[in-house]
Amino acid sequence: MINQQDRTVLRELAKKQLAYANSQKNLDIIDEWRRHAARKPGRPMVHIEIDTFQHEIIEPRLCCSEETSRQLERLIYHTFINQELFGDDKPIPPYFPIEWKGDFRLFGYEITRTKAQGSVGHQFNHVIGDLEEDFDKLNLTESGIDVAATEQFKSIAEDAFGDILPVKMVQNCLYAVPTQQIVHLMGMENMYIAMMDYPELFSRMMIRAADDYIAWFKKLEHGGYLLPAHSFETLGQGSFCFTDELPYEGKVTTNNVWGFLDSQETVSISPDMFAEYILPCYRKIADCYGLLSYGCCEPVHTVWECLKIMPNMRKVSISPWCDEIYMGEQLRKSNVIYHRKPSPNYLGVDAKLDEEAVHSHIMQTLHAAAGCTLEITQRDVYTVHGNPAKVRRYVEIIRKCVQQGWNP
Repeated sequence: MINQQDRTVLRELAKKQLAYANSQKNLDIIDEWRRHAARKPGRPMVHIEIDTFQHEIIEPRLCCSEETSRQLERLIYHTFINQELFGDDKPIPPYFPIEWKGDFRLFGYEITRTKAQGSVGHQFNHVIGDLEEDFDKLNLTESGIDVAATEQFKSIAEDAFGDILPVKMVQNCLYAVPTQQIVHLMGMENMYIAMMDYPELFSRMMIRAADDYIAWFKKLEHGGYLLPAHSFETLGQGSFCFTDELPYEGKVTTNNVWGFLDSQETVSISPDMFAEYILPCYRKIADCYGLLSYGCCEPVHTVWECLKIMPNMRKVSISPWCDEIYMGEQLRKSNVIYHRKPSPNYLGVDAKLDEEAVHSHIMQTLHAAAGCTLEITQRDVYTVHGNPAKVRRYVEIIRKCVQQGWNP
C-alpha cells in the first residue's frame, strides 16, 4: 500500500499529466505526429530523449518516500516533463501506460557484467569463446511474462490515481538486437573471428537467434500480450509508433505492430560480409513485423543496399557517423523517414551551449534531408550540467533553423 503522503503527491501529478494531455498544444502535437507518420509535407518532429540524463531532471523533483511510489512518480514525470521544460514534440498520452514485464534470454543466458569500482566502466562476462568448441553451450532460449508482477504494479497504480488518470496496458515496439546479444555472450573479437573461422556455424547461430526471437514474439501473440502499437507507444531509439498503416481486427499479431532492429556491433565488417552473415537473420525477423524501424548509432549508409530491400522499412536511423548527404539522396521522396540523431556533443559536453555550432550542425541536416520526411531525436546526452534551460534553448535553435532552412 502507498502511504497517504505519497498518494497525495501522485494524485496531483496525475492531474497535471491529464491537463497537459488534454491541452490544445498537445492535441496539435499529436496531429503533427499523425501527419508526419503519413509522410505528408510539414515540419520535422523534434524529440529530446531524457533517459540518459533524467537523474538531473526528474530525480531532484521526486517527493515520494517509498520506492514503489517513487517509481510511479518517475514514470508520470517522464510523460510530461519534456513539454513542460523543453517545449519539444514528445506527445503526452491521456493515460498512465504500463507494459507487460517480460524476459528474453538468448540461448538461455542472463547477460552479466563486471563493473569497475566507482565508475560506469564495465566488461561483459562472456560464456562463449571459440565457437566450434562452445557451440553446444548455445542452450534453449528462455522467455516469459511475469503476469503477477505486472498486475500487481497495475493494481497499485490504479488504487493510487486510476480514478483521475486511467491506467492502461500498452505494448511498445517488438525489439530485437541479435548482434548485441551475441557480442555480450562471446565478445566482439570472438564474434569477428568466428565469422572467418567458422562461417557455417556462425550463420547457424544467427538463424537460431532469429528463430528464437520470432518464437518469443509469437509467444506474446498467442498469449494475448501483444497490444495495438500505433500512437503513443515507444518505438526504438527515441521515436513513437504513430501510424495509420497498421489496421487490425480482433487479436493483434506480430504483423500489425511495429518492430525494431539494429546492428551496431557489425560496423567493422564489409557490406558483403553483412549481406552474408547478418542480413539473413535480420530479414527473417523483419518479415514478421508489420513495420520496421532500423538502426541506432551505426552508419547505415555502408549497408543501405542490403537494408533497403526490406519492404516494411519506415524509419531509419541517421546517426552522427552516417553519411547524411548520401542517405538524403536515398530517402528523398521515399516512404522511409529520415530519423536523424544529431551529435550529442553540442548539448552534452560544455556547460555553455555553442549556439552557432548547433545552428550550423542542424542546418547541415536540413540541407541533407531536403525532400525527405525528417524526424530529429537527440539521444545519448549524459549530462546537461543540471540546466534544463540549455535544453529548451537547444530546441528553440532547432525550431529557428527549421523556419529558416527547411525544404520539405
